[in-house]
Amino acid sequence: QVQLVESGGGLVQAGGSLRLSCAASGRTFSSYAMGWFRQAPGQEREFVAAVSASGSFKDYADSVKGRFTISRDNAKNTVYLQMNSLKPEDTAVYYCTAGRRGVSEYDYGYDYWGQGTQVTVSS
Repeated sequence: QVQLVESGGGLVQAGGSLRLSCAASGRTFSSYAMGWFRQAPGQEREFVAAVSASGSFKDYADSVKGRFTISRDNAKNTVYLQMNSLKPEDTAVYYCTAGRRGVSEYDYGYDYWGQGTQVTVSS
């Protein structure tokens, strides 16, 4: 079992930055690919970014490329999402997820999910 706890969400103006953190329990964190998804009101959950277990491969949704950066610290059992140049359309609940089958852009590719953290970007 892996438990994931997100933090770092909040309210920010357009053009600002936030860094989300996701702390994972367990001693097998380094064997999991980690991802971030988001869900805006009335919309389906969508892929944002993912990083492989080793950290050597990263994948991003086209909508966040060049603005968001995913990283992980296996010594701290933590994955991060640095979000720069935020836009109002980035407003959503952001979820951290972990999976043993490698990086995936699909939510069914992951096994564990956090409770989510709200990000609100004002115009």
